[in-house]
Amino acid sequence: MNKSRLKAVNSAADIPASLRGTPIADLLLYHNLGKPFKKHDNARLVACMCMDNRKQLRLPDNFAYILRTGGGNIRHSEFKVSYAIGIGGVRYVAMIAHDNCGMSNLFSKREAFVKGLIKNAGWTRKKAMDYFVAYAPLFEIGNEIDFVVAEARRLNFKYPKVKVLPMFYGIADGRLYLIKK
Repeated sequence: MNKSRLKAVNSAADIPASLRGTPIADLLLYHNLGKPFKKHDNARLVACMCMDNRKQLRLPDNFAYILRTGGGNIRHSEFKVSYAIGIGGVRYVAMIAHDNCGMSNLFSKREAFVKGLIKNAGWTRKKAMDYFVAYAPLFEIGNEIDFVVAEARRLNFKYPKVKVLPMFYGIADGRLYLIKK
């Protein structure tokens, strides 16, 4: 993980003043610092993150809508975010990338993907290859940090009254990091 672009949150003092008292700060306090859970009647934020099984957020019930997709890529799932904003009243979105994401450098995994679909799904090589070629470009994210920063910027423009913040999850330590601008 490229730690030079990340800001660790090891204490409440590490949370920038502009985020204190927000659901983003609560997310960091719950997950990184073990803040005791409070009761929440409604979701306070949307956490968009990768479907990767190596990461799990420590959050109380009803605190967040969790949207998990490959690479945390919500380009084809924005309606769900819009629902949380429009119906749920959420005003904060945490876009969470992580290191060693399978959707990063996806094209290098083409042969393993194709072989896996042949073996595990019973597909022909042609069907698996055609599928990969058709869908991989939609889901490739490139560099994880660059991707999540760009997505947060795009969503901040799309939802001007909503604070969308890019964040990073370190697989090795299970901690959330802020991304330096």
